[in-house]
Amino acid sequence: MANNVLETVIGAVVIAVAAIFVIFMYRTADIAPSDGYMLQAKFNSVNGVNTGADVRMSGIKIGSVVSTELEQPSLLAVVKMNIRDGVGIPDDSAVRVLADGLMGGTFLSVEPGGGIDNLKAGDQFQFAQGSVNLIDLVGQAIYSSGKSE
Repeated sequence: MANNVLETVIGAVVIAVAAIFVIFMYRTADIAPSDGYMLQAKFNSVNGVNTGADVRMSGIKIGSVVSTELEQPSLLAVVKMNIRDGVGIPDDSAVRVLADGLMGGTFLSVEPGGGIDNLKAGDQFQFAQGSVNLIDLVGQAIYSSGKSE
């Protein structure tokens, strides 16, 4: 009888620790649904940008990517993002795809413009710069450094 009680207590402790771990990960991973407004941008290339990627302004996370899809007529990548309430983005702001170092993940960086009016829910960024392929840049630097005759 003592073994059954001990096993039950140990099982309850394991379940409690697992529940605490799941709650901790849910909060720190920032995957909880958040209030905010939706914006979108169209890019030529969004290599590495996945659902859940950060949207940052001045290095501070202000939102996250909700979806990426291919627009059929133009063949541009359409990225929809959720921006935290209370963050105003001027309507002439630009967004671009950046990488966190050579081995880091990619994120969207919003560079605020000087406009008076802010983007509203459902609006689209006018200026968007896609990702840059570092391997292509290195290749261009190597092959363009040769002497021309």
